[in-house]
Amino acid sequence: MTTHILDPADKAILRFLQEDATLKTRELAEKVNLSYTPVYERVRKLEKEGIIRKYVALVDREKVGKKLMVICSVALKEHSRTMGERFVQAVLGYPEVLECLNISGEYDFLLKVVVEDMPEYQRFLMEKLGALENIIGSTQSQFVMGEIKSTTQLHL
Repeated sequence: MTTHILDPADKAILRFLQEDATLKTRELAEKVNLSYTPVYERVRKLEKEGIIRKYVALVDREKVGKKLMVICSVALKEHSRTMGERFVQAVLGYPEVLECLNISGEYDFLLKVVVEDMPEYQRFLMEKLGALENIIGSTQSQFVMGEIKSTTQLHL
């Protein structure tokens, strides 16, 4: 993985797009004090190089009925490539899992799970994670009582 060196204009473009990805090129050009064509070319280059991976709409989970957030720690029964790959493939298919991190320490993976309520989480735990009983050694659930900071913006 290559680290790209970003000049101040690229950083400014990325900061503004992280705040509002719907900005038109002309609006972005005004904000970074460049003309349309260089901004257009810079954005396309940032996209081509994979620095900008995609544009998304951030949905307020509570307003769409997803009120329960759980941090679920998972330890695998054995640490083999096959077991790890099987777990990852399973998790990639679970829409309740917003994030999956491979971590070090007592647990192997950390899942950020968002569901409507406790009964839905229990179904997820029993029917989905529980179905991986030959892979998972143990789990621990921590229920999020409140979000203090939640951002998608990287500091550049």
